[in-house]
Amino acid sequence: MESGIIFLLIVVVAGGFAFAKYLRDRYLAQRVKEMYENKHKSYDAILQQYIPYYRKLSAAEKERFLKRTLIFKAIKHFEFVEMQEEEHMSLLISASAIQLTFGLQHFLMEHFNKIYIMKHDYHFGLFNVPFQGHVNEDGIYLSWNNFLRSYANYTDGDNVGLHEMAHALAYINFPEHEHDGEDEAFQRRWFKLFTKTGKEVFNRMQAGEMTFLGSYAATNYQEFWAVCVENFFERPERFKAQLPELYDAICKLLNQDMLKPGLLLEAVVDDYSQY
Repeated sequence: MESGIIFLLIVVVAGGFAFAKYLRDRYLAQRVKEMYENKHKSYDAILQQYIPYYRKLSAAEKERFLKRTLIFKAIKHFEFVEMQEEEHMSLLISASAIQLTFGLQHFLMEHFNKIYIMKHDYHFGLFNVPFQGHVNEDGIYLSWNNFLRSYANYTDGDNVGLHEMAHALAYINFPEHEHDGEDEAFQRRWFKLFTKTGKEVFNRMQAGEMTFLGSYAATNYQEFWAVCVENFFERPERFKAQLPELYDAICKLLNQDMLKPGLLLEAVVDDYSQY
C-alpha cells in the first residue's frame, strides 16, 4: 500500500514537471515566433552589420541562422553587470554561439542558463590578471567591449565571443561529465578526429615549436582548442595552408568548412515545430 502511494506521488511529480516543461516550451515558441515575425528585418540588419560570418551566408542559411539565434536568445538569461542592456547585445552574443554550432544538431548549450556581460575587462576570484571572458559551471562570462572589438577586427584570430563559446561547447561534451545539450556526433568527432591531430600539434608547441596560433595556444589543451576555433573562423586560409590536417579535423568536428561554398559538410535538418 505504502509503495503504491509512493509510486503514485512519483508519477504525479513527474507529470507536473512534464506539464511545466510543456508550458515553458509553448511560451518560448510563441516568443520566438513573435520576435521573428516582428523584428527579423531589423535583426537581419544588425547581424549583417556586425557578424562577418553571417554576411557570407545564402538567404536560406541566413534565415536558419537567425531562427537558431532567436531560440538561443529566448532560452538564456542575460545578466548585464554594471552596464545598461541594449537589445542588440544579447542578439550578437547569441549569434556567436550559433556561428560555432551552425553545423551541429544540438546548438543550445542547455547546461548554461546564464550569460554574464561586463562592460570591460574584469577580475574574477583570486586571479590578478584581468579577464576578457571565462566559462565555469555557473555560466558564460564575456566583456562587451572586447566582444565588439573582436568582430570589428575579424582577421587577427582573436575573438572572445568564439573563444568562450568554444570553451562552453567543450565543457558540455566532456565524457567525464553529464550535461544537458551534449551532442553525440560532436563527441565522436572531438575525441577520434580533433584530439588525435590536435594533441600532436599541441605537444610540439609545448616543446617549443612556434605556429601562427601563437604562444597562448600552448597554455593548456583547452586554450589550444579555443584558439584553434578563433583562427578556424577568422583566418581559415592561413590555417589550412600551415596546419592542413588540423584544419580538416576541425572541419569534420564542427561540420563546417570556411573555405567551402555553403559551409556545411553534411546537411543538418532543424525541427522548429516546437518554436
